[in-house]
Amino acid sequence: MKKSIFLFFFVVSHMIFAQADCATALSVCGNSNITYSPNGIGAVNENLGGCLSTGEHNSIWYKFTIATGGTLTFDLIPTDPNADYDWAIYGPNVNCGNLGTPIRCNAATVIGVGASTGMNMTSTITSAAGGSLTPYCQFLNVLPGQTYYLYIDNWVDITNTTMAPFSLTWGGTATLASPFTDPTIQTHPFIPPGTPAANPANPREIIICQNPTVFNFSTLSAGILNGNTNFQISYHSSQNDALSGANPILTPITVNTATTYYYSVHYQDPSNPNNPINSCRQVGAFKFKYGNISVNNVTLFSCNNNNAGTATFDLTTAAVFSDPTATKQYYQSMADLNAGINPIVPANAFVSAEGTVYVKVTSQYGCTAVAQITLKFYPAIVVTEATLRSCAIEVTPSLALFNLSTAAVTTQTLPKKYYKSLADAQSGSNEIVGFLNYIAPNSVVYVKVINTNGCYAIAKVNLIVIPSVYSTVLKDKIICIEDKTTLDAGPGFTSYEWSTGATTQSISNVGVGTYWVKLKTGECTATQTVKVYASEEPVISDVDIKNNTVTVNAKGGTPPYRYSMDGVKWQDSNIFTNVLRGDNHIYVKDAYDCDPIDISIVVPNLVNVITPNGDGVNDVIDYSALGNKQNLVFSIFDRYGNKMFEANRFNAYKWDGTAGGKKFRRVPTGIPFPGMRTIKRIPYLNIPAGLW
Repeated sequence: MKKSIFLFFFVVSHMIFAQADCATALSVCGNSNITYSPNGIGAVNENLGGCLSTGEHNSIWYKFTIATGGTLTFDLIPTDPNADYDWAIYGPNVNCGNLGTPIRCNAATVIGVGASTGMNMTSTITSAAGGSLTPYCQFLNVLPGQTYYLYIDNWVDITNTTMAPFSLTWGGTATLASPFTDPTIQTHPFIPPGTPAANPANPREIIICQNPTVFNFSTLSAGILNGNTNFQISYHSSQNDALSGANPILTPITVNTATTYYYSVHYQDPSNPNNPINSCRQVGAFKFKYGNISVNNVTLFSCNNNNAGTATFDLTTAAVFSDPTATKQYYQSMADLNAGINPIVPANAFVSAEGTVYVKVTSQYGCTAVAQITLKFYPAIVVTEATLRSCAIEVTPSLALFNLSTAAVTTQTLPKKYYKSLADAQSGSNEIVGFLNYIAPNSVVYVKVINTNGCYAIAKVNLIVIPSVYSTVLKDKIICIEDKTTLDAGPGFTSYEWSTGATTQSISNVGVGTYWVKLKTGECTATQTVKVYASEEPVISDVDIKNNTVTVNAKGGTPPYRYSMDGVKWQDSNIFTNVLRGDNHIYVKDAYDCDPIDISIVVPNLVNVITPNGDGVNDVIDYSALGNKQNLVFSIFDRYGNKMFEANRFNAYKWDGTAGGKKFRRVPTGIPFPGMRTIKRIPYLNIPAGLW
């Protein structure tokens, strides 16, 4: 299992003493590479035996257990070719007090020629004494469960004074036991504390919000273990202590950002406290980093739309802290913030007057700071109520045409939108698109004035329809058809324009007809129509002639009527007496005193006796004097209604008493004579009205 997220430190310090003794040998866990710089011999100058009989110089002891059998090799390479390293392996399964002779031993490093040493697959020797010039020994065949000790010594004396670290790399087919590579023991990856430093080679960093601060290291344990059981963690202020588990930090201490700290993870077999892998440790370094945050006090602006006294603020847009991973909580008072109560929710739609709110910023590392947000309104849009007046449309006098853009609601040059209601203006619904030519009655509209910040103010515009002003003195007239009259629109108008082309208050010498005049009042013009009617002429409906008395009956026109027989002398009575026989004229006029109508009448010489006996006296009824009357016909009937004779233009309106081709000496009784008064009421005399 790959554990690349850990930085394993097995040996890095120059100052180790306890690990220089066999009894406190460091465990090698798995086939991990080792780097180390030995210094000193530890507390005990061990009896080494074999090729290392000269004793210890600058040494380190390791202990390892085989997990998978096979071949085992290693390369030990100093960082300086002049360093002289010797080594020995003891085992398997021996004790420090009774190690015996090493099973592999090499002290043959040639200084200045090649400092590398170890075991490989090609060498056939098991031990190389000093000066043998054989730096590598034969590999080991190992079995699972076997435990071995590896001793490494940087040999220094008066002839060799070079001390340098070494690196050791394992090889072969065998694997070394480690709880950290056994998935049945370590079931989850360990998670190192903190975050990677800017330079990945540097220790990971744990953020602290104060420097220095008192820190409880045990708070890191659960996160590092990540659910793995039977593992223990200790914390140390040096790498050497972490490698051996010595001097653990057991209580909260004051930490700072200058010190490197270490955690040490080791397995504790619950059934075998002496299990060799219990001493395997994984060590990681970490530092503390000062992570306090600096926040900015911010002024946040929003729209006091329509001067409502409040605005909607999106508090989340206040740039109090730039890190997008930080969390923010907003409060209306510091008391609420400190108590953690009554947060502003939702923070992106906070309705408020101008004032102050507070935001608690918590960084991704848990550091907090408090910023103040000042809530301000954008500069107000100043609007005023306006009134537009427009002239009534003559065909629809309750309406007028308005150009809404001319309403002086503000002196600022800003976009405007127009609406029929305040609710529509507030919601932005049902905008009046044709605001340049808006037809409306007396009413109101609303103008929404919008600035570059998206704020708006709403102004009311009163629409007033200016009613058309007409002349109260200009009336239709009735005149005689032959007369002329004057039309006067009256004073008080700005201008006049007549259909005749005149521009005066009145026009004269106008006859019967229809006229109009455009009357201007202020900026409005009203067109008023006036008619001059011809008076209705009277009509003579009938004329009664009885002997020398003529009665005239008229209708139509406008009474009272006046009557005349010569057109000069007029009377109110319709009866004329002592009218001369023969042709006469009747004149009639009505109250308008127009040219009279006249008709011609004949007052005949009536004959009431006929004796058609050929004696030359009263032998013929002769009405030829009426022959000039249009369509004149008269008939003679007996008493029984039998027509005896019809007089017309073909018989010259004369009757000689003949009926049916037979001439009578005496006309039968009962036959009325045409000279009688009943002549108009009997069908035999038909004279059209007006032609009498």
